[in-house]
Amino acid sequence: MKKENKKKATASQKRENRQGYLYVMPWILGFFLFTLIPMLFSLVLSLCNWDIVTGLKTVNFVGIDNYKNLFQDRDFLRSLKVTFKFCLISIPFYQIISLAVALMLNMNIKFMKTFRLIYFLPSIIPVIASTMIWSQIFGESGLLNQALRLFKVQGPAWLNNPRTSLYALIIMGVWGIGNTMIIYLSGLQGVNEELKEAAKIDGAKSHQIFFRITIPMISPTIFFNVVMAIIGSFQYFTQAYVMTEGGPLKSTLFYNLYLYIKAYKDYEMGYASAMAWVMFAIIMILTLIVIKSSSFWVYYQNDDKI
Repeated sequence: MKKENKKKATASQKRENRQGYLYVMPWILGFFLFTLIPMLFSLVLSLCNWDIVTGLKTVNFVGIDNYKNLFQDRDFLRSLKVTFKFCLISIPFYQIISLAVALMLNMNIKFMKTFRLIYFLPSIIPVIASTMIWSQIFGESGLLNQALRLFKVQGPAWLNNPRTSLYALIIMGVWGIGNTMIIYLSGLQGVNEELKEAAKIDGAKSHQIFFRITIPMISPTIFFNVVMAIIGSFQYFTQAYVMTEGGPLKSTLFYNLYLYIKAYKDYEMGYASAMAWVMFAIIMILTLIVIKSSSFWVYYQNDDKI
């Protein structure tokens, strides 16, 4: 009887396993066809010269020459500089503003759900549409400069001035902080109110409660948002392509934009593939640094560091 039950259980488990694999098969096929195989193809292509127009017959193996040429390319180095500068300024700037807005939207006041909806709506507007709107705002006679004139301040031509073009794109990014803000809001709503009340009873001030209780308890949320921001910053493309195309004077030549130019305007697909893998390595290294550092500043519910 026991052997028969075991056989039935084994047959049932095998049937369930087959059904499980059948359910996940679309994802597995999609992963191999649209992610893994293209990645491996681009890795091989990064070791070759190919102008994409003449077909695969003209692929020439050049070894690591593409990678060597990258660091002799002034535009490549400039794109790295622009992207790193954008990351260093925008990531903390967006995180601080997102957290500040989330703190305000976490208050228990009337019509708060409506306010949350209003703050989140801009982040779901298509990127191209919002980019066109901001192009008008940043124009020499746009809304921003008109507002500055009310205070008797003459604003620059934001997108035509190499000193202000990058900062204009950073300012525009505040428009789309809705997703980050919502994640912070969910983290804030998970903060233990009893700890805050106990701290108030012990005489702790508001800023002490914020830095000693709230920040440590939402540090996993901060960690997640920072990692996603690093990845997103190196993939920044659409806004710069639509608004400036890398100008003026290549002041907004982002890494991903330059990769696109080399691949689809200069038709240097091997060179662009090498750029893609360098970008992958940079993102991986920066992400690993943040993950490694998380043991010093990220606190979890059962962690005794709080």
